[in-house]
Amino acid sequence: MGKLLNAYYRCYQWIFNIGAHFLYWRRPIQVSGVGSAGKIPDILKKEGVTKPIIVTGPSVGKKLAPIVTAALDEAGIPWVMFSEVEANPRVSTVEKVRAMYVENGCDGFIAIGGGSPMDSAKAAAARVVRPNKPVGKMAGLLRVLKKLPPFIAVPTTAGTGSETTIAAVITDDETHHKYAIMDLALVPKYAVLDPEMTRGLPPKITAATGMDALTHAVEAYVCWTYNTKESLRCAEEATVSIFKYLERAYKNGDDMEARTEMLVASFKAGFAFTRAGVGNVHAIAHTLGGLYNTPHGLANAVILPIVLEDYGAAVYPRLSRLAELTGVCTSGSQEEKAKAFIKEIRAMNQRMEIPTGFDHIQEKDIPQMIAWALKEANPFYPVPVVYDYDRCEKVIHRIINEA
Repeated sequence: MGKLLNAYYRCYQWIFNIGAHFLYWRRPIQVSGVGSAGKIPDILKKEGVTKPIIVTGPSVGKKLAPIVTAALDEAGIPWVMFSEVEANPRVSTVEKVRAMYVENGCDGFIAIGGGSPMDSAKAAAARVVRPNKPVGKMAGLLRVLKKLPPFIAVPTTAGTGSETTIAAVITDDETHHKYAIMDLALVPKYAVLDPEMTRGLPPKITAATGMDALTHAVEAYVCWTYNTKESLRCAEEATVSIFKYLERAYKNGDDMEARTEMLVASFKAGFAFTRAGVGNVHAIAHTLGGLYNTPHGLANAVILPIVLEDYGAAVYPRLSRLAELTGVCTSGSQEEKAKAFIKEIRAMNQRMEIPTGFDHIQEKDIPQMIAWALKEANPFYPVPVVYDYDRCEKVIHRIINEA
């Protein structure tokens, strides 16, 4: 049965890859540079937006959103703000955003923050254009299929890549199941990459979100299909930049060159995995977010080297190439270079005080984690190694035992 399932998954991915070439993989209009958030009023006027809703979290709403609201006030553009988005946003939060948008007669979205505000805003925008379709019914691939209102994404972390992706990841309030809505309609119209919006980001968050971006780039790069020349190039460039600039940003939050380069790297990694997909790292990480509210970037950072080691020879050729490009290891066999690359990921985690595993995973939850992870990954993710129940269980136990 296992071989038949694997054959089905690979056939599904092969056929989808053919069809993907006929889809329009739109990239957001990129507005970047120090002070670029001040250009948002001009963007709104260009798009005909008269009253946007700002979607963000409590901390960003107090500390960084005022940069945008001040520019809107100066331009005479009215706005409303929903600033209660939590980590791993829930369906109920999406519904609150949608209700505020409709009740206040808004006609555009500005999402400010990391992945959670952007995912909430994307899902709420999808609900606006699909008022009779519950969030859960939009989970999966291409179930929105309708143009969103004008949407501006302003990242305050360099990691999620949500400002360029087709995905919105939402958690069910009752079951705690974390699922993804994936539709080309969810790609924001604009991505405003202003390093001032990431200035002074705490080192712990800088580290976790930066490793999140690295996970996007690496998982996209090692996928067995879906990749294009452009997605491979973006993944390579993102990986090189993250290895060069992440720890600089971690050590000095006011290093604007490092902050700028990390924002661009995150954007490129986001485009790479939007086109090429992610894999088992994300599938397992999402279960931790749903069950334990584990920050997504942190979960990816911890799980990435463990899964790459588990993949073994299947990823040696691609990882050896990344080892060469980053200067981690430029001689030796493919296996030696690939293992050196994974070793450096572990070393980066250690230098930035990211744990090696998680001891909060409860044994009783593992069957549910496996069920969710396998359902998410198969058959859509073009993973280099297809996991079955036993292999997924082995990896989860490694995550626990390495804590």
